Amino acid sequence: MNNTFRDLLKKVGSGNHTGENLTREEAATATRMMLLGEATPAQIGAFLIAHRIKRPTGEELAGMLDAYDQLGPKLASISSVRPVMVLGIPYDGRTRTAPISPITALLLAAAGQPVVMHGGDRLPTKYGLPLVEIWQGLGVDWTGLTLEKTQQVLEQTGIGFVYAPQHFPLTQSIWEYRDQLGKRPPFATMELIWCPYAGNAHIVAGFVHPPTEAMFQDALARRGVTNFTTVKGLEGSCDLPRDRTAIIGLLTPATSNEIARLHLVPRDYGFTSKNVPLGTTVELVLDMQAVLKGIPSELMETALWNGGFYLWRSGICSDMLAGIAKAKELLRTGAVAAKLQEVTQSIYNLNPTVYNSRLLTIDS
Repeated sequence: MNNTFRDLLKKVGSGNHTGENLTREEAATATRMMLLGEATPAQIGAFLIAHRIKRPTGEELAGMLDAYDQLGPKLASISSVRPVMVLGIPYDGRTRTAPISPITALLLAAAGQPVVMHGGDRLPTKYGLPLVEIWQGLGVDWTGLTLEKTQQVLEQTGIGFVYAPQHFPLTQSIWEYRDQLGKRPPFATMELIWCPYAGNAHIVAGFVHPPTEAMFQDALARRGVTNFTTVKGLEGSCDLPRDRTAIIGLLTPATSNEIARLHLVPRDYGFTSKNVPLGTTVELVLDMQAVLKGIPSELMETALWNGGFYLWRSGICSDMLAGIAKAKELLRTGAVAAKLQEVTQSIYNLNPTVYNSRLLTIDS
């Protein structure tokens, strides 16, 4: 038994009347001890569920991020006129609505906006469709690359993917606890604002509940982050919904610590109020391939809605209407499809043997 960890557990697990929040330093210590296995399994399980019940604070999330910075991977800074956009998407995937973020990433990269994504395999608690499987269906396999080779792909193409099982294996033990507990602990919240990129970054984080957004703002402010976007997105992702008003928070260096609120109504821009449901992975990939060919569809509408917003938010376009028009042009002219081919070729050149052995076989 680790007595230091036991004291931290007592603070978060003592109930409403005597329990205490951890300091930033204590949260970092607890996170390091769990990742390194210095706490016992009983202590780790008890901490994770107690911390969920208590609810984390922004200060605690900042400390957890400090530990991830100390122990985890970082892609090195690349030469870019714009901050690299880091998309924070729930690691446990999607089960109800069709994701669009891989298309969004390709579209942004085709327009000159670098993007970094991160995630893992099918993971608890939802065991939904993860990003890596979508990328594999599109012909891009991130899972066999070292961090150094991922760095090369980012530099060559403007897109990178930090694959946690390969690049941050210390986190794998935590996933086992998450499965056994059946609930998402604060790690699942913190991961959405984790930035595995060492250069100038623009963090984009999805959220479901309004208190989570406030925690994000507090945690990032404590860490000196002044450029981020929060999106009340589909299933907690960065994907803008079409069945309701998109609620977005904006912070830039120019606005200091004052977050600006943006409400985007799909019908105001000619989009119907309808999210695309998630079918099989094969169906989703085929629909995405059709989008890349410029074929009209409901998923194309989702791609334009999201692409328009992110092209505006990145500063490439002056407003939403210009962003939507730019997204439509990039898809129509084949520039996004060409970016996918560029990423595929880059990874193949770096890792041809592993690449061929892992790709999903999906006939386009």
